Amino acid sequence: MTNERRVLVHPDKASLAGSVAARFVTKLLDILDSQAVAHVVLTGGSMGAAVLAAVGASPAHTSIDWSRVHFWWGDERWLPAGDAERNDEQARAAFLEDLDLPSENVHPFPSVDSGLDLDAAAEAYAAELASHGVDGLPHPIFDITFLGVGPDGHVASLFPHRSGIQVTDRTVIPVRNSPKPPPERLSLTRPVINASQRIWLVLAGADKASALGLALAGASRDEVPVAGIKGRRRTVFFIDADAASEVPEALIAREY
Repeated sequence: MTNERRVLVHPDKASLAGSVAARFVTKLLDILDSQAVAHVVLTGGSMGAAVLAAVGASPAHTSIDWSRVHFWWGDERWLPAGDAERNDEQARAAFLEDLDLPSENVHPFPSVDSGLDLDAAAEAYAAELASHGVDGLPHPIFDITFLGVGPDGHVASLFPHRSGIQVTDRTVIPVRNSPKPPPERLSLTRPVINASQRIWLVLAGADKASALGLALAGASRDEVPVAGIKGRRRTVFFIDADAASEVPEALIAREY
């Protein structure tokens, strides 16, 4: 089984979102042709929402039996349910609310008004992951994991110079004093993310170029967390031209 890392460059954000959406639909059809269910991890941010909106706008998305797809999240802001800044709410607004999904197929992180504190919320999501674990693992094998990348190189809520990127004995961690607001969050850990079959990192903008260049050049994961992310089968960086300025030409793929 090959483990490939590729960089695909698109002219602008709109073409980036459309291309990733088209590939997502195609790949999901392939996955569901060979297995009963698929597990997908979603991300937040403007590009995460743009990709989902593009999936919803594509007529091809109706060819997928979405009742066989489970949706998870890589991280979440510790905010009330329904808050527009929550990643799950952005995904619902962009696409998920238009699908007739069984409630058990959508796995949002607990919210601040769930009656749990942050540590208990992390334990609850870990238990949810474990309930879908396979092959003796305390989590499902994610077929496609979407991730954004911050200008500082963070992924999910695993930030540079913080202990979160080093955690290997838990599947979910509480995050406090985040350098990005809000200060409290929940996040999957690196081993869970890296157990994904395919990791698709979607990033746009010149402010992402430095972190991307460092990650591809072999920077320390503690300095640039995205450098420590690699899927089991394939890791693809879908980027726009602005984010590509520091990517070595030899690493840019001409096709998927």
